[in-house]
Amino acid sequence: MTRTLILLSTGLVGAAAMMFAGASAPSFAQVFRNHDSNAPVNFNADRIEVQDRADRVVVSGNVVVTQAGMTLNAARMTVAYSKQPSGGSNGVDIDRIDASGNVVVTKADQTARGNVAIYDLNSKLITMLGNVTLTQGSNRLSGGRLVMDLNSGRSTVDGRSSGGVPGAATSPSGRVSGTFTVPQRKN
Repeated sequence: MTRTLILLSTGLVGAAAMMFAGASAPSFAQVFRNHDSNAPVNFNADRIEVQDRADRVVVSGNVVVTQAGMTLNAARMTVAYSKQPSGGSNGVDIDRIDASGNVVVTKADQTARGNVAIYDLNSKLITMLGNVTLTQGSNRLSGGRLVMDLNSGRSTVDGRSSGGVPGAATSPSGRVSGTFTVPQRKN
């Protein structure tokens, strides 16, 4: 447990690789660090339903959302927005995206998967629940809940998610598990 907490709080896969492979292992880049959540959000889906009175859009069917090099895929998403004050622009500000159904978030060589995801654009956090995995190359972590801080690049995996989604409350063992590659050493 202590080893897991140390590696998660210091940069996930890079720290884990250094812990398991020794100090000479290369450090991995924190690809989600300093993500621009103010960049335009592009949607592509089979169906988009605008629910203007509720300030939301429901997007369904092979949904693909892209923003600043990050891609979010899911079967369905609900997008909460606020209307911009009238000042010549009739646009909207996206506040939050709730995704469900085989959710996948990718950026560069890092991929996160889970049953459900909540992307809070204001706090720059992505929270994934239910059978989550985080991979970078051949390194992998699995658990019940994943929180990705897009400011710091820090990712935290818990064995159990806290409430909310029926059937997605825990990883199979209730613990975090991981696999990390170790570079071959000369004898």
